[in-house]
Amino acid sequence: LSRRKKNNPILIGEAGVGKSAIVEGLALRIAAGDVPATIAGKRIFSLDVSALVAGTKFRGEFEERMQQLLDLLRRSRDTIVFIDEIHTIVGAGSTQGSLDTANILKPALARGELQTIGATTLDEYRTDIESDTALERRFQRVLVEPTTPEQTLGILRRIAPDYERHHRVRYSDEALRACVELTGRYVTGR
Repeated sequence: LSRRKKNNPILIGEAGVGKSAIVEGLALRIAAGDVPATIAGKRIFSLDVSALVAGTKFRGEFEERMQQLLDLLRRSRDTIVFIDEIHTIVGAGSTQGSLDTANILKPALARGELQTIGATTLDEYRTDIESDTALERRFQRVLVEPTTPEQTLGILRRIAPDYERHHRVRYSDEALRACVELTGRYVTGR
């Protein structure tokens, strides 16, 4: 995000690896002021592509909606847009003779008028993003690997107090360790 060019990261990893959690963590660090000056004070908004497309029946309605969004984002230079499942922008909103979301966003991304974080799986990246080389050039790939059991335990220890307050329970360290061990054993592939 702090790079001069190609400063739009795309988080690539398997489902459940924590791509969205990384963006949430970044938002918390921005709020706490624990970030470089280049992104200090910025706000992160999540873009729901399906909500943008919803209700657009006629040619031009979707493009108009996207243009209004882009105009708003150009004026708000302190905004980072998070697009989860970013592969859905390829083809989204297009009708015969119209542009899709990806083609509308590409010029703004190329000129640096829009700062974006995307997230998708490796398979969807390969089929949807890599096939559009102009779109692929606008992003910097960041591969997100699954956490190790030790890292997972550390994460659980940090978030346990929030869940304890919410559920009005206590999680012992033994329970957290068992959670990590049993999940690794029985919930494979996530």
